[in-house]
Amino acid sequence: MTSASPESQPNASQPSGPEDGPFSHVTRDEQGRSTSRMVDVGDKAITERRALARAWVCFPPGVLTQVLQEGGPKGPITEVARIAGILASKRTADLIPMCHPLGLDSVQIRFQEHSGDRLEVLCETAVQAKTGVEMEAMLGASVAALTVYDMCKAVHKGIRIEAVELLEKSGGRSGHWRASDAGGFAAN
Repeated sequence: MTSASPESQPNASQPSGPEDGPFSHVTRDEQGRSTSRMVDVGDKAITERRALARAWVCFPPGVLTQVLQEGGPKGPITEVARIAGILASKRTADLIPMCHPLGLDSVQIRFQEHSGDRLEVLCETAVQAKTGVEMEAMLGASVAALTVYDMCKAVHKGIRIEAVELLEKSGGRSGHWRASDAGGFAAN
């Protein structure tokens, strides 16, 4: 093994670039090992960022209709879940280590009942910022879905949460992306 000069050694304080690989949150330390870091967004332009994420909550036959009509044992299911999802979106940087704290401009949680005893949970986030809001949308949808489970588990423990996914994002360097345009990776 040959020893490289100090100038050619990777340094954790140096920003990673394309030569460091596809992951912007990974850099190299003095020994050349991969280390994690929070991406520096200081030089990025502030742009409008939006994201839409979805989670599915699947119920045993008849349970979804029952809890939506009668309410759950803990109260109004979708309203409590909506508030939980909004709160979670606002706290994303506290839970996902490499996410930047964002002052969200908007968080909307919507619910749609579907055949097959499935509840679609949608979370849409928006911000004017230097970094995207995909994780905020995904966390909002996830926590809203978990809250639906919590609100309904006394009725039936067999409720499932499935397919938490990003459906669409816009803004930033990568521009607009839609799951339906990405080869069908989003669940239906």
